[in-house]
Amino acid sequence: MKQRKIIAALAAFITAGFLQGDPAFAGKENDTLNIGLRLDHNSLGAFDSAKRENVIISRVIWDGLMYRNPQTGEYLPNLALAYRWESETSLIFDLREGVQYHNGEVFDADDVVFTLNWLADEKNKAVPQRNFNWLQSAEKRGPYSVKVNLKSAFPAALEYLSGPISILPNETFQKVGRESFGQNPIGTGPYKVTRFKAGDSITFVKNEAYHKDSPKGQPSIQNMTIKIIQDKKRQFAELFSGKLDWIWQVPADSAKQLEAVKKFTVVPETTMRIGYLAFDASGATGETPMADVRVRKAIAHAVNREALVKSLVKGGAKVVHSACFPSQFGCSQDVMKYAYDLKKAKALLAEAGYPNGFKITLDAYRDKPYADAIIKNLAGIGVMADLSMHKYAELTKKIGENTIPFRFMTWGSYSINDVSAITSRFFKHGPEDYARDEEVKQWLDIADSATDPKTREENYAKALAKIASEAYWLPLWSYSTNYVFSSSLNFTPTSDEIPRFFQASWK
Repeated sequence: MKQRKIIAALAAFITAGFLQGDPAFAGKENDTLNIGLRLDHNSLGAFDSAKRENVIISRVIWDGLMYRNPQTGEYLPNLALAYRWESETSLIFDLREGVQYHNGEVFDADDVVFTLNWLADEKNKAVPQRNFNWLQSAEKRGPYSVKVNLKSAFPAALEYLSGPISILPNETFQKVGRESFGQNPIGTGPYKVTRFKAGDSITFVKNEAYHKDSPKGQPSIQNMTIKIIQDKKRQFAELFSGKLDWIWQVPADSAKQLEAVKKFTVVPETTMRIGYLAFDASGATGETPMADVRVRKAIAHAVNREALVKSLVKGGAKVVHSACFPSQFGCSQDVMKYAYDLKKAKALLAEAGYPNGFKITLDAYRDKPYADAIIKNLAGIGVMADLSMHKYAELTKKIGENTIPFRFMTWGSYSINDVSAITSRFFKHGPEDYARDEEVKQWLDIADSATDPKTREENYAKALAKIASEAYWLPLWSYSTNYVFSSSLNFTPTSDEIPRFFQASWK
């Protein structure tokens, strides 16, 4: 119902726009990029919220030691000029000199040591803890040299140090305190905050002193304003009135309508979030048909993923075959693939002793239309599934209690471009691992701890191949995000769902 109301409102805006002429954008005229986001947190602190909007803003204000090129996956020097592994549990970073924070404070090793030790101390309650729980400590080795100690071997540390971990100004942060810092954040990044009014807006100005060799590039647009707008209909209204130049997460049907408006560019982009069906292959929930690999494979062949992507998910969504997102390091695609084949699915079910199918519950927490479509597919082979919808926290609790034999879920990896952020989470005998495959766990343990990239890739490939061949999961598709922005703006979306506004420019 809510979706239909949004589409109806959009249709009204489009009609009005055609009657009054194309929408006009003032952003280019005064060199101000106007962005609409649904920020609902009262702090801009880099480690005060795990919400997507706060992550986006943190990349504008702050820098990390390294920077991952979203197109190539290469780790490039940012606040650090170079790094080397001293051992499996320690990294040495040589830092960049001549960098200043927005308030003039000089960046040096003290900032890195303070930030990492502050994050490693759980009493500080930095969020999300999963981004820092591998940190042991940091040591100053010289004015521009730092040693980072890990609790255990964790080569994915580079991924976290290239983005999620922003380096704070130690003197300013300690002087003003966490709360005040969250209201008036100071970083080394391409833009600096000039005003923050919670629930209303954030204004930025280009950092004219931004270090010239940053892999982020030099910001082109002089000013930027993020307008905090929770209601999607109001975002559309501001977009059409010319008060906004950029919005995202536009529903697929709405995005299709907006493509007809010449003043807008509409770009659907795949994301790192994937949907999947998970089965109780180990019998953790008790006696279940899902413990038979033939049943799991039958279901895999019965779900018409290509058709569902085309008719429902739409946009930049793509069918996924491996239990990870393709761009993630170690996400081997050399796995068994299950084509839509009802004849084969029925034969497998009969072989497993279910020639007439069976009844089961499919549990889910989001995307009911997708779950309904999956259930309709399964009915084609006699598997009659009842849908049970839950809140996410409730469902994960039940999974941990071993009561959910068949579920439709999604996972976005928190934009971490490494297989350890998804496959290792679900297949190393944790509360959501219903495969409980010791061999898979051993391969993942090796891959998660080896510093040699080839060793990591080889062991991830073994684990992913077995997950697919045993049909422990049926990966379904990647999700898509629709971006809509002024046709006078150069902007390139990326699959990690972190809009890089500092790389935007006017045409």
